[in-house]
Amino acid sequence: MSELQRELRHTSGSGSQAIDVTYRGTVYPSQCDHMGHMNVMGYVGKFDEASWQLISTLGLTPERLRREGIGMAAVEQHIEYRRELFAGDVVTIRSSVREVTEKSIKLIHEMTNDGRGEIAATTTVVGIHLDTTTRRARALPPDVRERALLVTRNRPSDAVPALPGATE
Repeated sequence: MSELQRELRHTSGSGSQAIDVTYRGTVYPSQCDHMGHMNVMGYVGKFDEASWQLISTLGLTPERLRREGIGMAAVEQHIEYRRELFAGDVVTIRSSVREVTEKSIKLIHEMTNDGRGEIAATTTVVGIHLDTTTRRARALPPDVRERALLVTRNRPSDAVPALPGATE
């Protein structure tokens, strides 16, 4: 069991708004490069889909984003590639919230190769909340901030190690 899985199991048992699986999918040949393994775009795309699942679970659904004229924008991302993925591999991404500030959320994701039971990649993503008209950062809605804080409050601070180059 990975450190993120232990973290998520810990938060799931606490009664918080813990997040677990945010993506399941397959690596397609079109996502592979000339060396036969999944290209960087494939990893980023799957992590992006997982991010939107997590953000929606926290209360920022597509309907709400449109209705309130708000959005989220990624401003920083760090990826660690651990094991290659190939066409046909089935993957699962598990996600959580690492940190919440007034205007941003730092998400953590872990991609697992389901067939081999190995962690293929991990990433941290910092997203800022913004007004889509002015294109300026703004405070997270109180209900979203509270849901995100519930996840971080119940997560052991050392459960997921920092990625190389990531700032804490």
